[in-house]
This record gives sequence, C-alpha cells and structure tokens, in this order.
Amino acid sequence: MNSASIAPMTTHAYLILHGWQNHRPEGHWQHWLADRLTELDHRVSYPQLPDPDDPELEVWLTELTRHLDELNGSGSGERVVIAHSLSSVLWLHAAARGMKQLRYADRVLLVAPPSPATVAGIPEISAFVPAALNPPLPTPTRLVAGADDPYCPEGADRIYAEPLGIPADILPTAAHLDLDAGYGSWPAVLDWCLHATTPLTPRPAP
Repeated sequence: MNSASIAPMTTHAYLILHGWQNHRPEGHWQHWLADRLTELDHRVSYPQLPDPDDPELEVWLTELTRHLDELNGSGSGERVVIAHSLSSVLWLHAAARGMKQLRYADRVLLVAPPSPATVAGIPEISAFVPAALNPPLPTPTRLVAGADDPYCPEGADRIYAEPLGIPADILPTAAHLDLDAGYGSWPAVLDWCLHATTPLTPRPAP
C-alpha cells in the first residue's frame, strides 16, 4: 500500500529548507514533498529564505532560529527538518554555534550538502564555508547525497557523514538531488518523513 494514501494517526510538523538560488519552483521535490505532507494533514513550513541568490549567513541563521521556534510550538507530534544544499551547511553552522533551537527538531535530513571547497569558490555563498565539524550533532541526523554530486566531488560521505558519525545514503547518478537531476517527485523522501527508519533511495526512472 502506498504510504501517501494513508491518513496519519498523529499530526507531525515539518520544516523544509531550500538552498542557494532556490525560489521554491513547483517542480522541485521539496515543493512536491510540502504538498504531499500537507495533503496528509501534517503541519508544513516551507519558507522562502531571504535573498536566495545572494544570501547572508547571519540573516539565514536568524531565520532558522525563528522557524525552529515556530516548529517547537507546532503541537505534540514529531518535528522533522529537511534541509537541502546550502541549508544543510546552514544547519552545521548552527550546530557549531550551539544553537539551542536545533534540539526542537526530533530528527533531521541533510540533503546534498556542498563541500567546503565548493562553497569557498562561489563568492555569493563563501561566508557559508562550514565551520569545524564537532560531533555529535544535537539532533538525530541522516545524510543523503548523490555519488556524482558536482557540488561535492570529494564525496559527502567522506566530507560530512564519516566525521559527524551519522548514517548516509549515497545514491548513484543522483547528482545534486535537484531539478536538473530529475528530482521532482521523490517517493522515498516522503516515506522517510513518515517512517524514520525508511532508507533513502533514488527516485524511480521516468
């Protein structure tokens, strides 16, 4: 039975965070995910972060704090964060600073974080170069990335998952897990949102 067709017993809350240059296009898997979770009567926040083409780290950290405060007040169900690309790096900055609001999330999925070298080489986001990775993270965290991600050619498992001691799903031919890689609908990420133990797998071939 398709999990998306099952009405939830408990209403959970989800915070979905986009990456650099992402204006939340309707075809993106994050937009698709927000719609599917909303249809299942969960609480979903999918905010447009300020100046996505030329973001400021401190502004995004302030926004993260605000949205996590709202997540904390969203009811008694599970609270889940799904962060893609630059927002994955944003989460690591918040962890390095000891942001207490990170503990408001019950679990987190970091999707396709770009490598420090990549971030440093893009002037618009160079201020986001990840700080030192200090495990453990304050919230149960999983990572999923493409084995051939051009924004993390060193390998997200080696750069992030192994130093942080978090589980990772590395997907073949998934690139940056974005629209360019064909990631519009993505059933596995919906299944993970609804069932924490579900592994992240590639989207079905069109």
